Amino acid sequence: QVQLVESGGGLVQAGGSLRLSCAASGSIFSANVMGWYRQAPGKQRELVAGIARGGSTNYADSVKGRFTISRDNSKNTVYLQMNSLKPEDTAVYYCNTIPTSMRSYWGQGTQVTVSS
Repeated sequence: QVQLVESGGGLVQAGGSLRLSCAASGSIFSANVMGWYRQAPGKQRELVAGIARGGSTNYADSVKGRFTISRDNSKNTVYLQMNSLKPEDTAVYYCNTIPTSMRSYWGQGTQVTVSS
């Protein structure tokens, strides 16, 4: 059964921090590069960070130096540590494989709201 469960979002002031977690089913997690995506109101979903099974990472320029992605392969879990948050980071955050397809399953996401 495919499962992606994101958690850890919330309301935070600008400059604050949050740590997101995503529990994935083994069928998704074990063989794939995993990533965090976000979708702000009125905008398309965008990839913000990715991590390979071996640990190599990549970040969107907008979050580089502020966000850190990590994964625990023994727990089928991927994390996103978000520091120095800005109002423009406000979005619903999702985890998924990289790449995704039209048939990809998406979880419910977790809302991150950053107040100025």
